[in-house]
This record gives sequence, C-alpha cells and structure tokens, in this order.
Amino acid sequence: MSFLLSFSFLYIISFAQPKELSNYNVVWRAQSSSSSESMPCGGGDIGLNVWVENGDVLFYISRSGTFDENNQMLTLGRMRLHFSSDPFAGKDFKQELKLVEGGVTISGNNTEVNLWVDVFRPVVHVSVRSAKSVDVTTSYENWRTSDRVIKGTELRANSYKAPQLFDVVMYKDEVQALNNEILFYHRNRNDKQNVFDYTVDKEGMGSVKDKMFNPLADNTFGGVVKAKGMQFVKTDTGSYCNTSFTSWQLKTKSAVRSQQIEIALNVSQAATIDIWKNELNNIVKDAATNSSTALQKTKAWWQQFWTRSYIVIEGKDSFISRNYNLFRYMLGCNAYGKWPTKFNGGLFVFDPVFVKGNQPYPYSPDFRLWGGGTMTAQNQRLVYYPMIKSGDFDMLKPQFDFYLNALRNAELRSAVYWNHKGACFTEQIENFGLPNIFEYNLKRPADYDAGLEYNAWLEYLWDTVFEFCQMMLETERYESRDIKEYIPFIESCLTFFDEHYQYMAKKLGAKVFNERGEYILYPGSAAETYKGAYNSTTTVCALKVILERMLALPNQYLDTTQRSKWQKMLHRIPSIPLQTIGGKTTLAPALVWARVQNAEAPQLYPVFPWGIYGVGKPGLDTAINTYQLDSQVTKTRSAVGWKQHNIFAARLGLTDEATILTKEKFADGPYRFPAFWGPGYDWSPDHNWGGSAMIGLQEMLMQVDDKKIYLLPAWPKEWNTKFKLHAPYNTIVEGEVKEGKVVNLVVTPASRKADVILCEGEKTRR
Repeated sequence: MSFLLSFSFLYIISFAQPKELSNYNVVWRAQSSSSSESMPCGGGDIGLNVWVENGDVLFYISRSGTFDENNQMLTLGRMRLHFSSDPFAGKDFKQELKLVEGGVTISGNNTEVNLWVDVFRPVVHVSVRSAKSVDVTTSYENWRTSDRVIKGTELRANSYKAPQLFDVVMYKDEVQALNNEILFYHRNRNDKQNVFDYTVDKEGMGSVKDKMFNPLADNTFGGVVKAKGMQFVKTDTGSYCNTSFTSWQLKTKSAVRSQQIEIALNVSQAATIDIWKNELNNIVKDAATNSSTALQKTKAWWQQFWTRSYIVIEGKDSFISRNYNLFRYMLGCNAYGKWPTKFNGGLFVFDPVFVKGNQPYPYSPDFRLWGGGTMTAQNQRLVYYPMIKSGDFDMLKPQFDFYLNALRNAELRSAVYWNHKGACFTEQIENFGLPNIFEYNLKRPADYDAGLEYNAWLEYLWDTVFEFCQMMLETERYESRDIKEYIPFIESCLTFFDEHYQYMAKKLGAKVFNERGEYILYPGSAAETYKGAYNSTTTVCALKVILERMLALPNQYLDTTQRSKWQKMLHRIPSIPLQTIGGKTTLAPALVWARVQNAEAPQLYPVFPWGIYGVGKPGLDTAINTYQLDSQVTKTRSAVGWKQHNIFAARLGLTDEATILTKEKFADGPYRFPAFWGPGYDWSPDHNWGGSAMIGLQEMLMQVDDKKIYLLPAWPKEWNTKFKLHAPYNTIVEGEVKEGKVVNLVVTPASRKADVILCEGEKTRR
C-alpha cells in the first residue's frame, strides 16, 4: 500500500511539472578546459563543481559551515576519477545536469558516471557503469597538507582581510588512507590564534566573552571516501592551477563493469575528534541502512521542488527562465544547511585564477573575495528574498538561524558599549555577530565610540537587519508559519533603535525627541551611500513597515503590553523624506546628509524592499519621478551584480525598463555554465546577481499588497509564459500568459481569485 501511495505521489508531482523544465538541462558535448568550466551539482547542504578534463572526471566538494580558525570557508577537497579505457575521448561525450533529478550524468564510449547528493544525509554518491571491464582509480586531492602563512591579497578570503602584526596561518588538514577508504578532516585548534578571540579582544568585548556564541571553537569538518572493491594503492603529488596538492588513490582490485563510491561528510563542533569520528561513522551507517531508498527519495525531493514553483518563458527570450531555474537549482543545493548560502559564490567557487576581471588571483580553491564567515546583509538579502514567492520557505531557515545564533552577541554589544538594551547588528558582521575586525578598523581615534565601525562606508549602518525581520514576518503571512521563535529577535532589533537614538539624542542635546515627538534619527546612514544622514529613508521605512507588520500579527504573538510599546514607537517614526527635482516631488534618501559615498539608490528603498510605493498604491508618481529624475538613481542604473534597478522598474510598472534590465541580468554569465555570473562587485559565481535577477522577474509577473494580487504589472506582451508563484495567505497562483493575456488561471484556494487584479496592457481589472 505504501509503495502505491509513493508511486501515485511521484506521478502527481511529475504531472504537475512543466514539461519544458527538461529543456533547461545543461548539456555539454565536449570536455572542459578547467574548473571554471564546471557544472554545479548538489543537495541538502553540499555543492559539487563537476567537470571532465583530459579524460578524468573531477569535482570539488563544498559544504555549509566549513569555517577554519581564520573564518575562511574551506573547500573540502577535490576528487578525481580516472579510467583505463579513456572513455570520454570520443565524439559521443556528453555531460548533463538533470534538473528534475538533481544530478549530473557523464557518458561516452558505453561508459556512464552518475553523480548525485543525498538531500537528507550528507553523502555524495558516484556510480560508474561500463559495457566492458575497466580499471577505475579514484583520488582524493588535498592542497592543505602543511601549515602555511597567508600573505597579501590572499588574506581577503578570511576575516582578517589584511596583514596583521602576527602571521596568519592556515593550518593543515589530517588525511589518512586505510584499506578501501580515505579519511580527511580539518579540526580548528583552540591553542592557536583564531579570529574569534582576536575580534572579541580588539573590539573590547572580553568582559562578556564567556557568554558569547562562538561557531569556530572545535569546528571540525571533513569526511571519508569509501569504495567497496577498491583498495588504497599510493599517495602522489601534483599541481593544478598553480596549487600543489597531494593525492591519496584508491584503485579497483581488478577491472570492473560497475563501481560505487560514496563520500560521507561531517561538520560539527564536536568536543573531541573521537566524537566527531563517531558522528561520521553514524552517517556512514545511516547511509548504508537507507541505501535502497536514498536515490528515490532524493529524486522525489527535487521533483516536488520543481513542482511548487516555476516560471517558463517561450521563444527567443527563453534564456531568461532557463537561467532563472538554473540559479534556483543552485540555491536548492543548500536547502538544509546550518549556515546560509553565501552571496559570494555559495557552494560553487572554483580556482580563483579563472575568475574574470582585471586582477588575477593565483591562490588555492579556498579563495573568494569578501571572506567566508563574514556576512553582508545588503548582499545576502538578495539571495533570500526570491525564496518567498517561489515558495521555498524551508530554505529560508539557514539565514534566519544565522541571526538567531548571533542575537545574544549583538545584544551584548549594546550592553557593553552603551549600557542599553537591544541587538545591534552592523553591516559586514562575522558569523558570531560582531563586526568584521578589518571593517571595524583598529586604526581608530582613541576617543572614538567603541561600538561603531570606523569605516567611511559602514558607519552607523545598522538598519539592514530589518530586511530579514521582514522575511521572518512574511513567512507568517505567506504560509501561516508559527514565528514565535523570531518575535524576541525582531523585538530586540526594534528595541535597539528605540533606546539607541534616545541615547544619542541625550548626548547631542537636551531633548530626546523633536518638536513633533518623533525620533531624532541622527547620525544615520542610507545604505552605504548617503552618510551622516538625518532621518535616513531606509531607516524610517524599515521601522515603519516592521512595526506595522508586528502590530498586524495575530493576538497569540504579542500581549497588550508589547502592542502598546510598539504602537507608541510607531507614532514616533518621522515621515519619509521628500525633495523636489525639476519641479516634481521625489523621494529623498534622507532629510539631510553629509556626503555621498557609494553607488546605491536608497531613495528607492520605499519601493523595494519596503513596498510602501508601487503599482496600485498611493504616490506612485512620486516614486516614478525618483526613478526617472534623481541623478544618483540614473547614473548608477545597471544590471551588474547587486544593482536592483530591475526590481525598482518592475515594482513601478515600468515594463520597457524592467524588460531591458531583466534581459541584461539573465544574460549568460562569462563562464561555461550559464548561471555562473560575476564577479560583478563581489565574486563568481555571483549569487546576489542571480538573486536580484530572480526578484525582478517575479515582480514583473506578480506583485502583492496584503490581500491584493497584481498579475502582469510589468510583463511585456511578447513573453508567453507558464508560471506558478506563491502569494500571502497560503495562496498559490498558476497559469499561462499568451499575448499579454492571462489564461488558464488557477488560484488556490479558489476564494482568493477575487483578490486577483489583472494588469493587461493599459488596463487594470479584477
């Protein structure tokens, strides 16, 4: 009976998927020249870069949470498969990413290699099948075989970012080969210099260190390569892309027609290495126990993933939806990570010497700009916002957990520095919640506020956390998720602004509030661009929207005292600043500001992310005037990297502008895999490039305003499409668009169809 139910479930899922999805499979008919021509493969929280070079199958292994003593996110190693028959030298070579299944298949000369990752347990699977018997050699390759001092630009891959008064050392891994397996791991050394201790000390937080969350202590990560029927034969040395490595090789005892290889992985802050090894052994045992069903369940997971949301565009611009879905696949590979998907490469970084740009980076595969354990909210938000409309609510958890884990440390900052309550999250924070030590800047005046980053871009920038508060609140509105665990976090972030700006006002003058009883939000910052801001638009909008959303929550979330507190705070939020340009009213980035520092357009944050202005809302002309007339907006307009003009244009109903920018955003990246974008302003693959592109496309197709659902608010008539997106109040909207008209519209539940407003051409109708 259970088999029949399972079969029926898979049939329904399969039937519900758009048949065009398989057309988006990436197929290569020739081998690759380097790791930059690799193909992503993954699941759970594991990512592989897979390619075939000179007849060998190679893949890098990455996993969420592999932070070393320097808070660098290390690649776990490189695997290599070599075949005595050289099967991939012929014209029938094929490498294919199969989206529906989630795996990669490589074939040639009657030989096939399948790679897939178990979504539910951290195990990589490799299966080899050959029509004739061949010798198979698999090698684990590691370049961290001795302690090494990191110097110069390479320091930018960790949290130090720059030379220190001491040597910054990358410590070696441990690798052991026994019989038919290879064990490898890196265990953070508590007796060595580490960036957590250094940051806590230099930022003056030593008095509360014993109360702080420390994700680096005892962090141990690695795994075991297991291959039944193979045996260890030798170690060897070599070099790939200027990086020397040692390989540990397993080889079949005799020629075979089939071979299975499994790589089980473990990341844990285990108290001892023996405990960590025991955890790894349990993973191996669990994988063996479930070996007969693991592949079927993993395929079923990917099938439901593709069923719950999609956008498929027909015709010459179909590359847009292809790359949309390819990037969504990459995000799905870290659905269940303990740590969020990094904006600067995620789980799919490759040898940095191949990253496009003016400056070569001749370092190991561990390198990426902007650090490994450092999180940048303005970039990270773009990775996670699109998961809401795509219904990938389960995938938001790693990013939410990041902030929950760091909450106590952020509250301790406020207590130590200013003796008040509330969580202070700055921009460029570590995975333990303190500012990155380089951005904090140790070369600071002696009397400078110890809680403030001495940094021209980041000073007073601490409102970015509210975008993640908004996402937390959205999960309650979209899927009725119980968000009780997030309420104390959101309240703590609000408390910081309430108490800190009263604290600052008392330092600056005799009055805590202005003549209207409103907060004096000074000094502040509108993104990284408008500095020394008074009543920053980003801060005003963030506080207004989060407070309104908190007060709109069902009764079980807030008691009377809490509601009264937040209602009072809401009344103290000043108005959104406005200005006049060319005789027309526009949104201003702040009431006043001291200087312009960067290339963002925070005057349009009331449009996105805060949604105060937009299609069907009051003041749309004011927002459009800002988009069209403000020189900062127009001169920074671009589709590169994290730029979000495509999102602004979509939310303002500017179809032509949104279409042009979306095509530019979704154009194939400069690497062989189309959705490897960048480096933009960050790194390759550039995940905030892909995320911002996804958001813009979703907003062109569907926008929401509480219960209102606007379809085709910025959708070009020539884009025929099939779609399925999620809206608030447990609503799913699916259908087709043909020649600018919505057809075959299905809204679930059906009662919500009354809230749909069709924006077709010049008409907007219910």
